[in-house]
Amino acid sequence: MTGTSSSLSLTPRQVWIRARGLLIALAVLLVAGIAMALVRSGDQHGRLDPRSADRYGSRAVAELLKDRGVTTRVVTTLDDATAAAGSDTTLLVAAPNVLSDHQRGVMRRTMETAGGRTVLVSANQASTATLAPGVTTDTPAPVSVLTPQCSLTAAERAGDVDLGGERYATHLTGADACYPSDGRPTLLRVDGPADGDTILLGSPDILYNDRLDQRGNASLALQLLGSRPHLVWYLPSLSDPSASEGGDSGDGGDDEGGGATAFFDLIPSGWLWGTLQLAFAAVLAAIWRARRLGPLVTERLPVAIRASEATEGRARLYRKANARDRAATVLRAATRTRLAPLLGVPPVEADSPDSLLPAVSARLTGNEARTETDLRALLFGPAPTDDAALVLLADQLDALEREVRTS
Repeated sequence: MTGTSSSLSLTPRQVWIRARGLLIALAVLLVAGIAMALVRSGDQHGRLDPRSADRYGSRAVAELLKDRGVTTRVVTTLDDATAAAGSDTTLLVAAPNVLSDHQRGVMRRTMETAGGRTVLVSANQASTATLAPGVTTDTPAPVSVLTPQCSLTAAERAGDVDLGGERYATHLTGADACYPSDGRPTLLRVDGPADGDTILLGSPDILYNDRLDQRGNASLALQLLGSRPHLVWYLPSLSDPSASEGGDSGDGGDDEGGGATAFFDLIPSGWLWGTLQLAFAAVLAAIWRARRLGPLVTERLPVAIRASEATEGRARLYRKANARDRAATVLRAATRTRLAPLLGVPPVEADSPDSLLPAVSARLTGNEARTETDLRALLFGPAPTDDAALVLLADQLDALEREVRTS
């Protein structure tokens, strides 16, 4: 029949009922994501960005510096950063670890001639080797409340702050080592050429919006970044043409300079959380679709076929195809399967002549007409040559099964 569906096909209504929950959930996630992106797109620029008002941005410290007459300029290329450097300028490098060796070399030459202040945030060993010669790094420490324990005026005025991260060590004279963690400072000031200096800040936490109002974080940040009338806030960018010069890629952020950490550092935290949420939603959807909706329900078949009719239908097919060999194989296999449990033979050995035939012979020892040779020919013999031989085989198999049952 054409134009009708089978009992197993789904109607459009059934498909909609099964899929509507998942579709609604996906629609809600999509709408929520778009709404959040539209709401936050205007004031979120990234971590340590002085234009960003989110918790990990630094807009608050930029506004406080502005109130004190310090101008803040955000740059994303090395050329703009080096061009703006000068004796009346503080150059803050937000991510020195992603700079290539070529970029670090250019910046070091600029630091030697500019005579201003350079602030390096979370600089690792690969960065300090070029940008702060004579300074080494130690194992990073967790961010915690630390005390100054140094004579640096800015640190003494600020008092306790939230610091940690990279820890530094140096043998340079005139250096100020402040806020030690396990004996190693997390803030280090070293003198530079041309009356300039370099500040190494182990972690950026005192610059974040959500921590600026805690303890002496704001005081320390304003003093470190506001010592000169101009502040250049350098946010290194992968689109900077200078990043591809010199045949070297940026450092990875670990002590050995591997590239894997740098890749993950460049991924915004929002993407990581978004991926985790999508994975969690996918797991919930899989559990929801896999759960049992209730007990199994028997389905009414369109036609009920009796077992005898199915047997007769298969026999007619065998006869039409002259498949006497196949019919004989089926009859013998069925007989062996029924005989095995009656004789104590394991079901897996029912088709093994070495296991089945001795058991049958032992059961029929009193019948001289049933020799093991006759039994082998009957249960494992060749295919019948004609229909009469096939009928005779079926009768003999039935007779053998009756003898085994009654013996």
